[in-house]
Amino acid sequence: MAFRNYILVCGGTACESSKADAIYEALMAECNAQGVSEEVQIVKTGCFGFCEQGPIVKILPEDSFYVQVKPEDAQELIAEHVVKGREVKRLLYSKDPVKRHAKVEDIKFYQKQYRIVLRNCGFIDPENIEEYIAREGYAALEKVLFSMSKEDVIEELKTAGLRGRGGAGFPTWMKWNFTKQAASEEKFIVCNADEGDPGAYMDRSTLEGDPHSVLEAMTIAGHTVGAQKGLIYIRAEYPLAIHRLEIAMKQAREYGLLGTDILGSGFDFDIEIRLGAGAFVCGEETALLASIEGRRGMPVPRPPFPAVKGLWGKPTVINNVETWANIPVIIIKGGDWFSQIGTQDSHGTKVFALTGKIRNSGLVEVPMGTTLREIIYDIGGGIAHDKAFKAVQTGGPSGGVITKDYLDTPIDFGSLSKLGSMMGSGGMIVMDEDDCIVDVVKFYLNFSVDESCGKCSPCRIGGRSLANLLEKITKGNGEMADIDRMREIGEAMKKASLCALGQTAPNPILSTLHYFRDEYLAHIIDKKCPAGKCKSLITYSINPEKCIGCTACARKCPVGAISGERRAVHKIDPAACIKCGVCFEVCKFGAVDVR
Repeated sequence: MAFRNYILVCGGTACESSKADAIYEALMAECNAQGVSEEVQIVKTGCFGFCEQGPIVKILPEDSFYVQVKPEDAQELIAEHVVKGREVKRLLYSKDPVKRHAKVEDIKFYQKQYRIVLRNCGFIDPENIEEYIAREGYAALEKVLFSMSKEDVIEELKTAGLRGRGGAGFPTWMKWNFTKQAASEEKFIVCNADEGDPGAYMDRSTLEGDPHSVLEAMTIAGHTVGAQKGLIYIRAEYPLAIHRLEIAMKQAREYGLLGTDILGSGFDFDIEIRLGAGAFVCGEETALLASIEGRRGMPVPRPPFPAVKGLWGKPTVINNVETWANIPVIIIKGGDWFSQIGTQDSHGTKVFALTGKIRNSGLVEVPMGTTLREIIYDIGGGIAHDKAFKAVQTGGPSGGVITKDYLDTPIDFGSLSKLGSMMGSGGMIVMDEDDCIVDVVKFYLNFSVDESCGKCSPCRIGGRSLANLLEKITKGNGEMADIDRMREIGEAMKKASLCALGQTAPNPILSTLHYFRDEYLAHIIDKKCPAGKCKSLITYSINPEKCIGCTACARKCPVGAISGERRAVHKIDPAACIKCGVCFEVCKFGAVDVR
């Protein structure tokens, strides 16, 4: 049935938290009330990626891109756009209030993106298998079952040059081939959906917006390596992704695309979900397998690698969500096509969660080789509130911090590694002039310490020692010898830790000691925090030349540390001040100085 309009409502977690459900229901109700329900199809999709502007509603065929929509806007959208054929200008995305951007291709955020992994997110109803099939869904599985040998699939992946997107960047074809060649009557396929980096939501959004792409890829892998069982290990705190996966698996079974005798080929393969309890270390593959088996999630030494001896001692292919989502496209379009995207050693695209002090935060997919500058300024719109760029951290809590001198670095596995950072799973956090590098590093170190399983002493003891030294420095008690101590401990952790958590946890410290040594010295020698973030190293005072005695600071001070009569200069008692910063925030005259 043809409809006059198709209305796509972002149904990702971010927009759902901003009443996307209520917007969807309101649009449905207005279509009924205004008599156009038979002419309009309303679809709740996955994440559009432009999270800064959510909730997002897109109306086709005009491709009108409405942002920051509220439930109460539904009546106007239906009455104006659907009934009268006139766009609602006030809701259209616009960076310039004079020139309104109505179409997606006009929006700079999307212009340098190239969507492979996120190809269906924001376009289809993730709870409707027929919409996935309409966009070449399960065509790759059919091709593998009836037109390709198992060796052909491995060769196609080898030609494509796809490397694992979970952080290590191991060649996917090689991992599959190890499992394929392993002698065992029982093998397993595992999807690592245990995404736990602060600020990262790439895999979760992919599962929410396109769950069938992962199911199809895992089934292809099962047929290729000789496995009949798949497991998706996903965090229990991702309820929407879990819900849509469950629906997708049920539909795939009903359509003969999962279960016994898939598409009449004689191949049996099924998938089940295993819930993780939110341990960051379970993103490491051997710890993840231990958790699936019901044991404490702790890594074990390798070799043997899981591809040969994995789940319950059987050969196991483990890839993360983003890696899986690439597979069907590679099978359909060919390895040669995929290998032309990206750089010489890093083919294809990479999905990033662009967050922090950025104008356009959101989910971004770009070809490998795109520079940091292009992502931050062309796609991200630059630094929020016209602040100066300070640094960007790639690779989550284990990634290094990159300065403005390297903004033209291409994003690929090798280039980031040379700068002391890493691709990681795809977190990208931007910092501005107001961020204290030492304080940021302390946050990430404490995260890694909290998430350490404690099995090996280099990580358990080394991580805590580094965190204690950073705490000492931010409290104003640092010594010059602490810099050498941190470097020595960090290098030892990288060499001796059992798994990647401990091996990469020192990266933020080691990279910032190299690029931001002066900021450490200011904390240690001058006992000052240049960014004014470390409470123990800052003092608040009132500038008598700017204070007009409005009493706003005194009225808001939670401990009564500010005194002064109305229309008279106020004073802050340093002994009573708890350095909460409320006085600085409420003063409209810039009379509160921070030093």
